[in-house]
Formats: sequence, C-alpha cells, structure tokens
Amino acid sequence: MYEVHLIRWAGPGEPNENAIRKLLDGEALSYYAWGNEPLDTYAAHTHPYHKVLYVIQGSITFHLPQSGQSLTLRPGDRLELPAGTIHSATVGIEGVQCLEAHLQAG
Repeated sequence: MYEVHLIRWAGPGEPNENAIRKLLDGEALSYYAWGNEPLDTYAAHTHPYHKVLYVIQGSITFHLPQSGQSLTLRPGDRLELPAGTIHSATVGIEGVQCLEAHLQAG
C-alpha cells in the first residue's frame, strides 16, 4: 500500500519545467500541465488513481484530514498521493503551475 510522500527538490540546480519533465520522462510517466489562480481552493475529494504531482511555479497546500497534515509544495517539490486519499487544496498567493501524472491503483 502506498503512503503520502512529499519529496522536496534536492537539485541539481534550481527546479525548472524542463528538469522536472526529464524526471517524469525517466519514470516513463505520462503527464499533463495544469494551473490555478491565486488562492483558488479545491474541496475535499479523492481520486481512483495514485497521483504524482510536481510544482513548477508558485505554491499549493494539500490538506489531509485523515492525518491532520497540511503539506505546502513549492517549485520542484513532488507529492505522491495514493488512490482514495481524502484531500483538499489551497493555492498560494502567486498561483500555481504543476505537472501531474497518474499511476493505476493496485
């Protein structure tokens, strides 16, 4: 069973979209880009897939009510969110741009 993991950017260099795309390509993950305006919110929900998300620009905080955690992601940070995990999110004051991939549950 997967657990929620937050992996902070450790380099090399400053995080940028090309470097993060190379990481996802290296895992043979199919991904897409999305973004939100400052302070947008997502109500609590789940997904039927394991989410892998990298922040490219800005920030977003994921709220995990089952564990009482709030995890703020900044450029280069990676969140692995298992299928079925209840979460909500709040976008930071600069908005957010992300790359997201999905792994099938199981």
